[in-house]
Amino acid sequence: MKIKSISVFCGARSGNDRIFEESAYNLGKILAERDIRLVYGGGGLGLMGAVATGALDHGGEVTGIIPEILVDREMAHTGVKDMRIVKDMSVRKEQLIDEADAIILLPGGAGTMEEFFQVFVAGQIGIYQKPIAFVNTAGYYDSLFELLDTFIYHDFLEERFIELVRKVDRIEDVIEELEHFKPVKGRTREDIEKGHSHR
Repeated sequence: MKIKSISVFCGARSGNDRIFEESAYNLGKILAERDIRLVYGGGGLGLMGAVATGALDHGGEVTGIIPEILVDREMAHTGVKDMRIVKDMSVRKEQLIDEADAIILLPGGAGTMEEFFQVFVAGQIGIYQKPIAFVNTAGYYDSLFELLDTFIYHDFLEERFIELVRKVDRIEDVIEELEHFKPVKGRTREDIEKGHSHR
């Protein structure tokens, strides 16, 4: 699939290792060089700020979507011209998803996970499916994929839905992973009823 816009979900903080911010900046640079529009949460701090600055510094197109409360707290990126101010976090999340052909996740916290799981669950149900890639900087998301394996082992997640998600160690490979995405059949009542047990 040809990707024209990507939503990046990531932390408003920088984390405790410089590699997180460097990786975010490099992702913005890669998107700009490939003429892919960056859509993100509009922040000027942390990894949000780094990915936007990376794109802007290299002539990329950037759309920020930020709730009023964060603008009031002076958290918006001042260099982003296409900054859309929305009512609340829920509207922001919906627009971040709607605007994107694909999703990339950099390290982040609870808000980043909330955004991921909304897209992931929608893909399972078949409401919409968008390719999702985690940039696994310094092994940050290894434990999340272990959790997903636990879901599968105990039959709370069908194994085929892991195909909706990619874990990428090298940021240079993330676009290719997204472009090779293939849709997966959504969940049906029959899938739930048949289930299986490991006991």
